[in-house]
Amino acid sequence: MILKRANENDLDALVALQRAAYAENEEILGATPIPLQADYAQILNDMEVWFAGSRSDPDGALILQFRPDDMLIWSISAHPRARATGVGRGLLAIAEKRAQDEKRKVIRLYTASVYLKNLGWYARHGFVEESRETLADRIVVHMIKKLD
Repeated sequence: MILKRANENDLDALVALQRAAYAENEEILGATPIPLQADYAQILNDMEVWFAGSRSDPDGALILQFRPDDMLIWSISAHPRARATGVGRGLLAIAEKRAQDEKRKVIRLYTASVYLKNLGWYARHGFVEESRETLADRIVVHMIKKLD
C-alpha cells in the first residue's frame, strides 16, 4: 500500500474522500456523521493525516490525534471503490505502528452504535467497547485497544 502524509495542499482531496467514505454511514445513521461535520483545514493543521493511494484521489485516509496517554483514531476511512481491498486493514496496521512509534500503549476510537459492521470489524481487530455516550441524535460507542 502506498502511504503518503497529507498536508494543507490536500484539503480538497481529503474532504472529497471523507464525503464518499461516510455517505453510506449517513444513510444508516439518519444524521450527519461526526467526520462530515469537521473543519478539515484545522484537522490537517492539528492532527496527523495519512492517505492510502494517490494524493489527488486517495483510496483511504487515517486521521490520528496523539494525546498525553493514548492515541485516538479520529477517522479511518476507505473510498467505496477501495472497500474489501485491505485498505482499512492496512491503515489500521499503520495506526498501531504510529502508536508504538510515539510510545502510546492505548489506542482509542469511536463509532456510532448503529454501525454494526464497523463494531464487528473493530472487535475482530482487537478493540473492545469501553463506554457508550448518548448524544441528541446517536449513541457513540467508545472503543479501546491496549498494545503490548
